[in-house]
Amino acid sequence: MTNTSAITEKTRELCQTILEDPGFKSAQGRIQAFVADDQAKSMYETVVGKGQELRHKQHHGDAVSDAEVADFERQRESLMRNPVAVAFIDAQSELHEVRKTVEQHLAMTLELGRLPTEEDLSGGCACDSGCGCHEH
Repeated sequence: MTNTSAITEKTRELCQTILEDPGFKSAQGRIQAFVADDQAKSMYETVVGKGQELRHKQHHGDAVSDAEVADFERQRESLMRNPVAVAFIDAQSELHEVRKTVEQHLAMTLELGRLPTEEDLSGGCACDSGCGCHEH
């Protein structure tokens, strides 16, 4: 690929478009509010840590007690009552969707050798099976 500077420039334009998007700015604001809220961060870290611990135990065949599950659920419910934490979780999800969309468009463009159609992106394909696009 000889025109990498053009690719870099267009990538930078895409990034700038994302940065200027009101939805992105809103998500960033909610993330910054979370970062500044020690209580919300602590609650979130506790729930994530407890969830990882329980998944680890299950994965290794260790018994998870009803009390452990109840404790996790109580902590998770408490977290979900914290509006700053909920806004952070929603913002993370929104940014993940943007990333997923960009990655999907890029991957399909490279794979198909053309811009993907809505049908390509929704899982449909105009070609015969075996092209690889059925796995997206």
